[in-house]
Amino acid sequence: MTPRVAGIVLCGGRSSRMGRPKAWLPFGDELLLRRVVRVVREAVGPVVVVAAPGQDVPPLPADVEVVRDEAEGLGPLGGLAAGLAALAGRADAAHLSSCDVPFLTAAFVRRVVSFLSEADRPAVAVPVANGYHHPLAAAYAVSVLPQVRALLAAGRLRMTGLFDAVPTRVLTPDDLADTDSLRNVNTPDEYAAALARMTDDR
Repeated sequence: MTPRVAGIVLCGGRSSRMGRPKAWLPFGDELLLRRVVRVVREAVGPVVVVAAPGQDVPPLPADVEVVRDEAEGLGPLGGLAAGLAALAGRADAAHLSSCDVPFLTAAFVRRVVSFLSEADRPAVAVPVANGYHHPLAAAYAVSVLPQVRALLAAGRLRMTGLFDAVPTRVLTPDDLADTDSLRNVNTPDEYAAALARMTDDR
């Protein structure tokens, strides 16, 4: 049976290095969060956006659900828990993305998700590039929610802790082909460079 695959986009980070909310950054003719949501929706659905409690979120399509972190300060692992909980019963797996990846493509999302259908049925498929895991560009079975909650309860907030707890498929750049989708913008300089690249690519 083909798994039902949804999307989770996290936008609840503090954007401290950027100095302003990354979800609201203009990129081309759209805001960055809306851009990422649009791309994810091209590949999977439904899509859930996870925001911090009380956070203002840019207008999104009517079928995109906005949920809130269950508690503040739990980082991406807490956002993953909120997203998976919102998708329980509606999806078998979800692609997780941050809101600050302007060069994300639908093909990348579909490629990452495809590895959850391998014969050994891993619970997570996570890219590794330049020696770093990219948990905010990974696919997760919704069934890992109990393990995520256990890590949160133990105060173990590093996403890599989940990879030690459940069957995980590590994806190399050769597996992915497109590594530009991993490029995020954390600082004003990185944002300016991304805008310049977008202009050059036109």
